[in-house]
Amino acid sequence: MITADRLPTIDAPRVRLRWLEERDVDALFAIFSHPQVMRYWSSPPLTDRAAAGRLLAEIHENFRAREMFQWGVARRSDDLVMGTCTLVRPDDRNRRSEVGFALGLEHWSHGYMGEALRALLDFAFNDLNLHRIEADIDPRNAGSIRTVERLGFQQEGLLRERWLVNGETQDSLFYGLLRREWR
Repeated sequence: MITADRLPTIDAPRVRLRWLEERDVDALFAIFSHPQVMRYWSSPPLTDRAAAGRLLAEIHENFRAREMFQWGVARRSDDLVMGTCTLVRPDDRNRRSEVGFALGLEHWSHGYMGEALRALLDFAFNDLNLHRIEADIDPRNAGSIRTVERLGFQQEGLLRERWLVNGETQDSLFYGLLRREWR
């Protein structure tokens, strides 16, 4: 898997997946505190800037433990972090991981996340030699469903009442993408 002391930078035409730093805390807060962005997430929105600082520390700790690889998705033109892409629970033995992603509301519908995920999937399948990548999506999240389906993910099942977030029970659609299906 990844053995360096930080995530590698992955370039795409308009975005760059890069290591998240202290200077990105305000951007993380803007993304992960917005109720619409977090509507279908498996945790509630952040409530203050300090929570975003704790999120950054958690991202780095999960990286050191090799439990989660979370990149900032930054515009190449100004290096502004607009969102994140994550490989969750990478499993070397079974050559699989889950993928997660979030994008600031003002950046929706511009193709940024599709571009970022294409770059991440190329990296995961080619550089990390993964065989399978999975996505867990709330069935009401039409935008995320369209994004993963455009990338070739196949719906594999519905997990009923999987999450309890802010007192609301949420289902999950489970998607999978195999290396042989990727380009």
